[in-house]
Amino acid sequence: MLVDTHCHLDAPEFDADREAVIARARAAGVTRQVLPAVEAAAWPKLRDICRNHDGLFPAYGLHPMYLPVHRPEHLVELREWIERERPVAVGECGLDFFVEGLDPDTQSMYFEQQLRLARDFDLPVIVHARRAVDQVIAAIRRFGPLRGVVHSFPGSRDQAERLHALGFLVSLGGPVTYERANRLRTLVATLPIEMLMLETDAPDQPDAGVRGMRNEPARLSTILEVTAALRGESPEALATATSRNAERLFGLPPAV
Repeated sequence: MLVDTHCHLDAPEFDADREAVIARARAAGVTRQVLPAVEAAAWPKLRDICRNHDGLFPAYGLHPMYLPVHRPEHLVELREWIERERPVAVGECGLDFFVEGLDPDTQSMYFEQQLRLARDFDLPVIVHARRAVDQVIAAIRRFGPLRGVVHSFPGSRDQAERLHALGFLVSLGGPVTYERANRLRTLVATLPIEMLMLETDAPDQPDAGVRGMRNEPARLSTILEVTAALRGESPEALATATSRNAERLFGLPPAV
Protein backbone atom coordinates (compact mmCIF):
# COMPACT_ATOMS: atom_id res chain seq x y z
CA MET A 1 0.00 0.00 0.00
CA LEU A 2 2.28 2.72 -1.31
CA VAL A 3 1.96 6.49 -0.94
CA ASP A 4 3.20 8.67 -3.79
CA THR A 5 4.08 11.70 -1.70
CA HIS A 6 4.56 14.03 -4.67
CA CYS A 7 2.59 13.73 -7.89
CA HIS A 8 1.21 16.42 -10.21
CA LEU A 9 -1.78 14.40 -11.36
CA ASP A 10 -3.60 17.62 -12.23
CA ALA A 11 -1.04 18.45 -14.92
CA PRO A 12 -2.35 18.78 -18.49
CA GLU A 13 -0.22 15.79 -19.50
CA PHE A 14 -2.84 13.64 -17.77
CA ASP A 15 -5.96 15.30 -19.13
CA ALA A 16 -6.52 12.69 -21.85
CA ASP A 17 -6.24 9.58 -19.66
CA ARG A 18 -6.30 10.58 -16.00
CA GLU A 19 -8.75 7.83 -15.01
CA ALA A 20 -6.55 5.17 -16.59
CA VAL A 21 -3.48 6.61 -14.86
CA ILE A 22 -5.22 6.42 -11.49
CA ALA A 23 -6.34 2.84 -12.22
CA ARG A 24 -2.80 1.78 -13.14
CA ALA A 25 -1.49 3.35 -9.95
CA ARG A 26 -3.94 1.39 -7.83
CA ALA A 27 -3.09 -1.81 -9.71
CA ALA A 28 0.56 -1.16 -8.83
CA GLY A 29 -0.28 -0.74 -5.14
CA VAL A 30 -0.18 3.06 -5.07
CA THR A 31 -3.36 3.65 -3.08
CA ARG A 32 -2.74 7.23 -1.97
CA GLN A 33 -1.18 10.25 -3.65
CA VAL A 34 -0.37 13.75 -2.42
CA LEU A 35 -0.94 16.37 -5.13
CA PRO A 36 0.89 19.66 -4.55
CA ALA A 37 -0.24 22.73 -6.50
CA VAL A 38 2.14 25.08 -8.28
CA GLU A 39 0.15 28.26 -9.02
CA ALA A 40 -3.09 29.91 -7.94
CA ALA A 41 -4.85 29.32 -11.27
CA ALA A 42 -4.39 25.55 -10.80
CA TRP A 43 -5.98 25.28 -7.37
CA PRO A 44 -9.63 24.77 -8.46
CA LYS A 45 -8.77 21.98 -10.91
CA LEU A 46 -6.58 20.22 -8.35
CA ARG A 47 -9.29 20.50 -5.71
CA ASP A 48 -11.92 19.00 -8.01
CA ILE A 49 -9.71 16.08 -9.04
CA CYS A 50 -9.05 15.22 -5.41
CA ARG A 51 -12.72 15.54 -4.47
CA ASN A 52 -13.71 13.13 -7.22
CA HIS A 53 -11.20 10.37 -6.46
CA ASP A 54 -10.57 8.46 -3.26
CA GLY A 55 -6.97 8.40 -2.18
CA LEU A 56 -5.96 11.75 -3.68
CA PHE A 57 -5.02 14.51 -1.25
CA PRO A 58 -4.42 18.16 -2.18
CA ALA A 59 -1.77 20.63 -1.08
CA TYR A 60 -1.94 24.28 -2.12
CA GLY A 61 1.01 26.52 -2.76
CA LEU A 62 3.04 28.75 -5.08
CA HIS A 63 6.02 27.06 -6.74
CA PRO A 64 9.19 29.14 -7.25
CA MET A 65 9.50 28.15 -10.92
CA TYR A 66 6.13 29.80 -11.59
CA LEU A 67 7.32 33.09 -10.12
CA PRO A 68 6.34 35.16 -13.22
CA VAL A 69 2.62 34.39 -12.70
CA HIS A 70 2.52 34.82 -8.92
CA ARG A 71 1.06 37.98 -7.42
CA PRO A 72 1.14 39.17 -3.79
CA GLU A 73 -2.64 38.86 -3.64
CA HIS A 74 -2.26 35.13 -4.28
CA LEU A 75 -0.82 34.81 -0.79
CA VAL A 76 -4.03 36.30 0.61
CA GLU A 77 -6.05 33.88 -1.51
CA LEU A 78 -3.84 31.00 -0.36
CA ARG A 79 -4.68 31.69 3.27
CA GLU A 80 -8.38 31.64 2.36
CA TRP A 81 -8.01 28.39 0.41
CA ILE A 82 -6.19 26.68 3.27
CA GLU A 83 -8.75 27.81 5.80
CA ARG A 84 -11.66 26.68 3.63
CA GLU A 85 -10.32 23.53 1.96
CA ARG A 86 -8.19 22.06 4.76
CA PRO A 87 -5.42 20.52 2.59
CA VAL A 88 -2.88 18.03 3.89
CA ALA A 89 0.01 20.46 3.36
CA VAL A 90 1.17 23.84 2.11
CA GLY A 91 3.09 23.60 -1.14
CA GLU A 92 4.72 23.12 -3.42
CA CYS A 93 6.84 26.07 -2.41
CA GLY A 94 10.52 26.74 -1.95
CA LEU A 95 13.57 28.12 -3.72
CA ASP A 96 15.11 27.41 -7.13
CA PHE A 97 18.53 28.94 -7.77
CA PHE A 98 19.15 26.79 -10.84
CA VAL A 99 16.69 28.36 -13.28
CA GLU A 100 17.92 31.71 -14.56
CA GLY A 101 15.73 34.80 -14.34
CA LEU A 102 13.93 33.92 -11.09
CA ASP A 103 14.71 36.76 -8.69
CA PRO A 104 16.06 35.26 -5.44
CA ASP A 105 14.61 37.98 -3.22
CA THR A 106 11.12 37.59 -4.67
CA GLN A 107 11.37 33.82 -4.38
CA SER A 108 12.34 34.18 -0.75
CA MET A 109 9.39 36.48 -0.05
CA TYR A 110 6.86 33.97 -1.41
CA PHE A 111 8.58 31.05 0.32
CA GLU A 112 8.75 32.74 3.69
CA GLN A 113 5.13 33.81 3.54
CA GLN A 114 4.12 30.22 2.84
CA LEU A 115 6.22 29.01 5.76
CA ARG A 116 4.29 31.48 7.92
CA LEU A 117 1.01 30.03 6.65
CA ALA A 118 2.14 26.49 7.39
CA ARG A 119 3.08 27.52 10.91
CA ASP A 120 -0.19 29.41 11.42
CA PHE A 121 -2.31 26.45 10.26
CA ASP A 122 -0.07 23.76 11.78
CA LEU A 123 0.39 22.08 8.40
CA PRO A 124 3.44 20.38 6.89
CA VAL A 125 5.29 22.08 4.03
CA ILE A 126 6.21 20.50 0.70
CA VAL A 127 9.48 22.14 -0.33
CA HIS A 128 11.30 22.46 -3.64
CA ALA A 129 15.01 23.17 -3.07
CA ARG A 130 17.14 23.16 -6.20
CA ARG A 131 20.66 24.46 -5.57
CA ALA A 132 19.19 26.04 -2.46
CA VAL A 133 19.17 23.44 0.31
CA ASP A 134 21.20 25.49 2.77
CA GLN A 135 19.04 28.56 2.11
CA VAL A 136 15.92 26.46 2.68
CA ILE A 137 17.33 25.16 5.96
CA ALA A 138 18.07 28.71 7.08
CA ALA A 139 14.52 29.85 6.29
CA ILE A 140 13.00 26.90 8.14
CA ARG A 141 15.11 27.78 11.16
CA ARG A 142 13.89 31.38 11.03
CA PHE A 143 10.21 30.56 10.72
CA GLY A 144 9.91 27.32 12.69
CA PRO A 145 8.75 25.32 14.42
CA LEU A 146 7.68 23.58 11.23
CA ARG A 147 7.49 20.13 9.73
CA GLY A 148 7.48 18.92 6.16
CA VAL A 149 9.43 17.33 3.34
CA VAL A 150 12.06 18.44 0.86
CA HIS A 151 10.98 16.59 -2.26
CA SER A 152 13.32 15.07 -4.85
CA PHE A 153 16.03 15.73 -2.31
CA PRO A 154 19.19 17.05 -3.99
CA GLY A 155 21.41 17.42 -0.94
CA SER A 156 23.88 15.61 1.28
CA ARG A 157 23.55 13.32 4.27
CA ASP A 158 24.54 16.20 6.55
CA GLN A 159 21.81 18.42 5.06
CA ALA A 160 19.25 15.63 5.41
CA GLU A 161 20.17 15.23 9.07
CA ARG A 162 19.91 18.97 9.69
CA LEU A 163 16.49 18.99 8.05
CA HIS A 164 15.34 16.04 10.13
CA ALA A 165 16.40 17.83 13.30
CA LEU A 166 14.07 20.66 12.21
CA GLY A 167 11.11 18.30 11.63
CA PHE A 168 11.60 17.55 7.93
CA LEU A 169 11.85 14.37 5.92
CA VAL A 170 13.26 13.92 2.43
CA SER A 171 11.62 12.14 -0.48
CA LEU A 172 13.30 10.48 -3.44
CA GLY A 173 12.04 9.32 -6.80
CA GLY A 174 13.06 8.44 -10.33
CA PRO A 175 16.63 9.85 -10.27
CA VAL A 176 17.68 7.17 -7.77
CA THR A 177 17.11 4.50 -10.43
CA TYR A 178 19.90 5.82 -12.67
CA GLU A 179 23.11 3.85 -12.23
CA ARG A 180 25.30 6.93 -12.61
CA ALA A 181 23.53 8.74 -9.74
CA ASN A 182 26.22 7.53 -7.36
CA ARG A 183 25.86 10.22 -4.70
CA LEU A 184 22.09 9.86 -4.55
CA ARG A 185 22.20 6.07 -4.49
CA THR A 186 24.73 6.13 -1.66
CA LEU A 187 22.51 8.52 0.26
CA VAL A 188 19.38 6.40 -0.10
CA ALA A 189 21.31 3.27 0.88
CA THR A 190 22.37 4.71 4.22
CA LEU A 191 19.66 7.20 5.20
CA PRO A 192 17.77 6.25 8.38
CA ILE A 193 14.34 5.02 7.38
CA GLU A 194 12.56 7.52 9.61
CA MET A 195 13.84 10.32 7.32
CA LEU A 196 12.65 8.85 4.04
CA MET A 197 9.59 8.91 1.79
CA LEU A 198 9.06 7.95 -1.86
CA GLU A 199 7.63 9.94 -4.76
CA THR A 200 7.35 10.02 -8.54
CA ASP A 201 6.97 13.77 -9.25
CA ALA A 202 4.90 12.61 -12.22
CA PRO A 203 4.68 13.59 -15.00
CA ASP A 204 8.28 14.74 -14.47
CA GLN A 205 11.46 12.90 -13.42
CA PRO A 206 10.82 9.49 -15.06
CA ASP A 207 12.81 6.55 -13.78
CA ALA A 208 15.45 4.80 -15.88
CA GLY A 209 12.91 2.35 -17.27
CA VAL A 210 10.85 5.09 -18.92
CA ARG A 211 13.61 7.58 -19.65
CA GLY A 212 12.36 10.41 -21.86
CA MET A 213 8.71 9.40 -21.46
CA ARG A 214 5.84 10.71 -19.36
CA ASN A 215 6.14 9.58 -15.77
CA GLU A 216 3.11 8.39 -13.80
CA PRO A 217 2.40 7.28 -10.22
CA ALA A 218 2.32 3.56 -11.06
CA ARG A 219 6.08 3.83 -11.52
CA LEU A 220 6.44 4.23 -7.77
CA SER A 221 6.65 0.44 -7.55
CA THR A 222 9.85 0.55 -9.62
CA ILE A 223 11.33 3.24 -7.39
CA LEU A 224 10.43 1.09 -4.38
CA GLU A 225 12.17 -1.98 -5.79
CA VAL A 226 15.36 -0.11 -6.69
CA THR A 227 15.47 1.70 -3.34
CA ALA A 228 14.88 -1.52 -1.41
CA ALA A 229 17.69 -3.25 -3.32
CA LEU A 230 20.08 -0.38 -2.59
CA ARG A 231 19.20 -0.57 1.10
CA GLY A 232 19.30 -4.37 1.32
CA GLU A 233 15.69 -4.45 2.52
CA SER A 234 12.57 -6.16 1.30
CA PRO A 235 10.22 -4.02 -0.81
CA GLU A 236 7.40 -4.90 1.57
CA ALA A 237 9.24 -3.59 4.62
CA LEU A 238 10.28 -0.42 2.82
CA ALA A 239 6.75 0.18 1.54
CA THR A 240 5.35 -0.18 5.05
CA ALA A 241 7.91 2.13 6.64
CA THR A 242 7.78 4.91 4.04
CA SER A 243 3.98 4.79 3.90
CA ARG A 244 3.79 5.16 7.67
CA ASN A 245 6.14 8.14 7.47
CA ALA A 246 3.77 9.72 4.94
CA GLU A 247 0.72 8.95 7.04
CA ARG A 248 2.26 10.62 10.07
CA LEU A 249 3.51 13.68 8.23
CA PHE A 250 0.39 14.41 6.18
CA GLY A 251 -2.24 12.94 8.52
CA LEU A 252 -3.41 10.51 5.83
CA PRO A 253 -6.07 7.91 6.54
CA PRO A 254 -5.12 4.24 6.35
CA ALA A 255 -5.14 2.58 2.94
CA VAL A 256 -8.38 0.91 1.87
